[in-house]
Amino acid sequence: MTDMILVYITCESVEQAKKIGRHLLEKRLCTCVNIFPNMHPMFWWPPKANKIDESAEVVLIVKTLESKYQALEDEIHKIHTYETPCVFAIPVTHVAKKYHDWIKGELE
Repeated sequence: MTDMILVYITCESVEQAKKIGRHLLEKRLCTCVNIFPNMHPMFWWPPKANKIDESAEVVLIVKTLESKYQALEDEIHKIHTYETPCVFAIPVTHVAKKYHDWIKGELE
């Protein structure tokens, strides 16, 4: 196990994903973001309405360290347009030493 995490965030558009990604990079809360356009989620929304919503979203993957997670989540909630944005961390169990050293060097 390492101290590196991937943070999975859904966004309403590529533009929003770029805005959030750039904001997190400028705050030095992450070292890299990846944007996956054209995702097609299905989920229960609104809560307790017994209705399945189908829409289009963009997935933003953020590479960072565990120690940056709470500040990163706080910043996402400040600028995200969703009432309840999907934001969660995925632990990284293995990572190339050179890549991990680069991440730590940029964030610590």
